[in-house]
Amino acid sequence: MKNLKNKKILLIICGGISAYKSLEIIRIFKKNGAEVKTILTSSAKKFVTPLSVTSLSQGKVYSDLFSVENESEMDHISLSRWADIILIAPATANTISKLAQGTTDDLASTVVLASDKDIIIAPAMNVRMWEHPTTKKNLKKLKEFGYRFIGPEIGDMACGEYGKGKMSEPLVISEEVNKYFLALINNKKFKALVTAGPTNEYIDPVRFITNKSSGKQGYELAKSLSKKGFDTTLISGPTNLEINDDINLIKVETADEMLVATQKNLPVDVAVFSAAVADFKIVKLYENKIKKQENLDLKLEKNIDILNYVSNHNSMRPKLVIGFAAETNEINKNAEEKLVNKNCDWIISNDVSNKKIGFNSDYNEVTIHYNSKNFKREKLSYKKKSGISDEIVDRIIDQLN
Repeated sequence: MKNLKNKKILLIICGGISAYKSLEIIRIFKKNGAEVKTILTSSAKKFVTPLSVTSLSQGKVYSDLFSVENESEMDHISLSRWADIILIAPATANTISKLAQGTTDDLASTVVLASDKDIIIAPAMNVRMWEHPTTKKNLKKLKEFGYRFIGPEIGDMACGEYGKGKMSEPLVISEEVNKYFLALINNKKFKALVTAGPTNEYIDPVRFITNKSSGKQGYELAKSLSKKGFDTTLISGPTNLEINDDINLIKVETADEMLVATQKNLPVDVAVFSAAVADFKIVKLYENKIKKQENLDLKLEKNIDILNYVSNHNSMRPKLVIGFAAETNEINKNAEEKLVNKNCDWIISNDVSNKKIGFNSDYNEVTIHYNSKNFKREKLSYKKKSGISDEIVDRIIDQLN
């Protein structure tokens, strides 16, 4: 498990009979060179003691959200920023419910909500609790948020029943965390470029042609790529969105500026063109503000098609070129025509006439159209755009590897 060396792991231990296994997880992490900090929930202290956890982790145990001793450290912020990942093992049905609802009534749930890191959950609960519709709904929601899961397993339980809900063994959990870091290391060899948002094509100094793109899907794609180890550049049209410091953000306004920025940042391994680039621009920009008049004729010309330019530029073409198709009708037909006409590897289509998944929504539902003989399609069902992005990036990684 050499990939654990020097990694910073925040382990959250929740109350349950499986909590004793968390001590073995700490031992394995420490043996393989990881730094470990721990949070004990109040109920976890009934199963393992802070002293036993401290002895193995060789560090302080955190538990209180409001502590005079720790208040200056802003634990819920500092801990979430310190960690490379957060592992919750065991994760009880109660904790899973709180995270799904966004409840922050203790240090553990507050740290998770304040985190910008990947969250890995190892559930442990009675089989009936695991199979309950509420638990299933909560798990679905957390998966949409991008949380990762290890287990649970099928087996005998402390309550005497048998079924799914048993926490995975410490060695299995440790190996999965090791694989997570290995994947990050492998992905660091890849460079990614993402375009996002609208473009503004100026008519005069104060007026311009634009569209309703929010840039949210593109920003989430850049975050997912960066989170999974890619050296990521985001070329963004005008938006009000924020992005992580580890992403190279280049802000542009016009299609011409976006093209120049794209050219300067090639070659890359994968280019994802999610920006809604204006199809037309003004032939001649008015130098001064146009005064009110009864009629105004504007002469437009076609903007350069950045996606088409890159996908057909043999010397600088990325290994994987992905375009987006925001459609309102005949979605599959239009997307597959675009796939062929622009020589893309994939086109990702969605129905922007659906207000639940259209412009400015935090949710999406897309279809990936693969450039193959039979136009293979894969639908990614309705979920948050962050979850859609994680699923797309997982497929990008599979393709590049």
